[in-house]
Amino acid sequence: MNPQTLIGANDLSALRREADVLVVDCRSDLADPARGARDYAQGHIPGAVYADLNGDLSDLSKHGLGRHPLPDARAFSAVLGRWGWAPGTRVVAYDEASGAYASRLWWMLRLIGAGDVAVLDGGLAAWRAAGLPLQVESPEPTPTEVGVEFENAEIVYTPQLQQMLQNPQFLLLDARAAPRYRGEVEPIDPVAGHVPGARNRPFAENLGLDGRFKPAAALRAEFLALLGTHAPGDVINMCGSGVTACHNLLAMEHAGLHGGRVYAPSWSGWIADPVRPVATHPD
Repeated sequence: MNPQTLIGANDLSALRREADVLVVDCRSDLADPARGARDYAQGHIPGAVYADLNGDLSDLSKHGLGRHPLPDARAFSAVLGRWGWAPGTRVVAYDEASGAYASRLWWMLRLIGAGDVAVLDGGLAAWRAAGLPLQVESPEPTPTEVGVEFENAEIVYTPQLQQMLQNPQFLLLDARAAPRYRGEVEPIDPVAGHVPGARNRPFAENLGLDGRFKPAAALRAEFLALLGTHAPGDVINMCGSGVTACHNLLAMEHAGLHGGRVYAPSWSGWIADPVRPVATHPD
């Protein structure tokens, strides 16, 4: 069993019995950043370590790169080493938001070339629904010495995006909910709207009513209809801060549409410079 996009709860339970696997709890709450750690302490998948969105998967000291800037590779190496990760380690990430946060770790691990990484489909709710156990004790993994590098070609920053937007070959997909994309509401960032030319694909549309991802064939059909003549490798995913953009990338990869990238600063990084244009109507 070597999942690279999604894994079911029962399959994860079996995988944990059959092989070494690093399970990472990525629960978070943008309105209450400390909630994820509190929830983890109250019960998590046995053996899971905790990933803090702000402290482990972001570097908030960086300015102008959005609300959740990517950490440097050295900092991420330290996080992985603390978790006991080594090249070849199988990883499964989960959260309680249908993959909205877990997909960020999935993407970051793919950026360092890790292939054996998946997101728990349906998250902790699916684990509970399967009648599988939780634990409150935190594991004490044996630290490892890790030195990783990000594949920078897979990350898009603003200067590159501005050039890409001049080329009709590329397609920018915004994963935020439609009202935010249209600029009707903006509960988080100081400016409402979207990057001119971006199309909207709310990440919630990747999910069925049960909070699990839609079948790969259904996702493929939906994304192909949205992409039109654009190749999957010419898609740049964005959102508010580079988190739920990864959910769309995960959905595309699960659907067999490979090669998309993520605009890491996303909307919060785009509006860091008031000179950059803003659209408030569907493109």
